[in-house]
Amino acid sequence: MSTLHADSASLISTHLKNSKRPLLVVLGPTASGKTSFSIQLAKHIGNVEIVNADSRQFYKYLNIGTAKITEEEKQGITHHLIDILDPNEESTAGWYQIEATKVVEDIIDRGKIPILVGGSMLYISSIIDGLSMAPSTTPEIRDRFIKEYEKDNGKSLYEKLCRVDPKTAEKIHQNNMPRLIRALEIHELTKTPKSSAVPNSELRTGNNKKFDTLIFGMKKERNDLVEIINIRTDSMLNSGWIKEVEKLIEMGYTEKDPGMKSCGYREIYSFLKNGMNIPMKELSEKISAKSRQYAKRQMTWWRGDDRINWLSLNDS
Repeated sequence: MSTLHADSASLISTHLKNSKRPLLVVLGPTASGKTSFSIQLAKHIGNVEIVNADSRQFYKYLNIGTAKITEEEKQGITHHLIDILDPNEESTAGWYQIEATKVVEDIIDRGKIPILVGGSMLYISSIIDGLSMAPSTTPEIRDRFIKEYEKDNGKSLYEKLCRVDPKTAEKIHQNNMPRLIRALEIHELTKTPKSSAVPNSELRTGNNKKFDTLIFGMKKERNDLVEIINIRTDSMLNSGWIKEVEKLIEMGYTEKDPGMKSCGYREIYSFLKNGMNIPMKELSEKISAKSRQYAKRQMTWWRGDDRINWLSLNDS
């Protein structure tokens, strides 16, 4: 494995030297190389433990389709919050905020350095921004707001927030998509302004001050990422992904279980239940398309966040 780039190494060294409670974060879209870089980072620093921030990897038995890190790939580095839920158990950002904070604080208290690694946007934001997690939203509501945000870079959403919750709007910039969308979600779910619905919790405008955070983002050119996603989907299908879903069905899990809603698992479940009546190539393209859409939403979420130090594996 290549050594860490001098610029990244210097940035990390300075950050750790000046931090009382350091937290490193590795984020990025699906298939961008987060796992590989996090291991490279851990080996460079030493004395670290990794905390999973990929909501699909919480689930037991979902291994191939989640690109779950193997014991061999861990290279002896302790990983937390992997294989901790059954596929029929619900995970929420609020639950994750509590669990991950406990793990991160424990790692720091033991004199080690935590690295948060994953691509689940709101889950990561719950830690680095201290976002209010009550009440829980739905994927449909979030996707609708993200699509509306993309139309005009948040102008119409920010104008809406100014109308329905001017007090909260004063604390949020239009370009701060996670907090803008979260405030509007709370308003839609509770029918009251966020400033009234969650009066004792502030949507922060900077880092979560519990931790001294340094964030790395893994980037890929869009065409390269599309190709990687397509190749990876084919590879997963050829490596036994369908058999993995068959086993989950035999265990009694259905498409209604939270874990089975993960990208690809629902498509394979439908493929199996409908008698495998479409070509494998078509199934692969359906899954790849979902993954590409998710990668686009991830990058939209992080766009404009100037805390993120963007890298590719070639310059990391």
